[in-house]
Amino acid sequence: MNRQRIEDHLRTLADTELRTITPVSGGSIAAAYQITTGDGSRLFIKTAPQFPDMFEREARGLKELSAANTVRIPEVIGVNEEILILEFLPTASVRPTTFQSALGAALVRLHRATAAEFGFTEDNYIGATPQVNRPQRSSWKEFFVVQRLEYQVRLAERNRYDDREITALVHRIERMIDRLIPDDGEPPALLHGDLWSGNVLCLEDGTPALIDPAVYYGHREMELGMTRLFGGFDERFYAAYNESYPLNDEWERRTDLYSLYHLFNHLNLFGKSYQAQIYDTLKRLLN
Repeated sequence: MNRQRIEDHLRTLADTELRTITPVSGGSIAAAYQITTGDGSRLFIKTAPQFPDMFEREARGLKELSAANTVRIPEVIGVNEEILILEFLPTASVRPTTFQSALGAALVRLHRATAAEFGFTEDNYIGATPQVNRPQRSSWKEFFVVQRLEYQVRLAERNRYDDREITALVHRIERMIDRLIPDDGEPPALLHGDLWSGNVLCLEDGTPALIDPAVYYGHREMELGMTRLFGGFDERFYAAYNESYPLNDEWERRTDLYSLYHLFNHLNLFGKSYQAQIYDTLKRLLN
């Protein structure tokens, strides 16, 4: 998107003028920029979405997180099919030693925001993959198997990233799902949905903030499965979380199960290099 088009969107959606624009690296789903407006304030914008409804659905997810008033979320200033305009959150150059504990406590507050049904009011995206969120009142197990695991497996088949042995192992996992996931009666918790370390910010005052969500209501252990997949969350984080909101027995074993959704998503986004990790995770669950 050229500068003139960005200026037009800023006038229409944020009633402000563009002074400077600086590309921000790190994103693979859209182009990102830090901008300075006519009055000297800073904003963060995204352009060039991969799907026309991507930014509007992300904005509604951010608003859902923000409405819970539990953890710092960038305010949505304006959005349409071409651009997402957000509050700019200045970050600390060094994270304080208390940050991981503060992050764990903040995630507890988020997960204590609940709903009557698993899912969300609409489908959205996890990365560049459509995420199905059809509301399911009665069963987290069914929601996870149908809308998370099976959905990604079928997508891998369409993308020709499937593997016969992996598919057979997934079917074995599905047949023993009642043993793997207990009926613990926990309500659907508000989840960020894509909680890896790159979507966590440490603000200048040491406060945690979350960005780039794939929001829905699910079992809170699903979120922790993602945190254990790619690193960036240490024992202080888990200790603070568990102290405020104790986790159920064998939750660490189930994080392997829940990480499969994200591993299959990475397979579908980035290719067959993730097959070995998926295979190893499935074998651990079956042993």
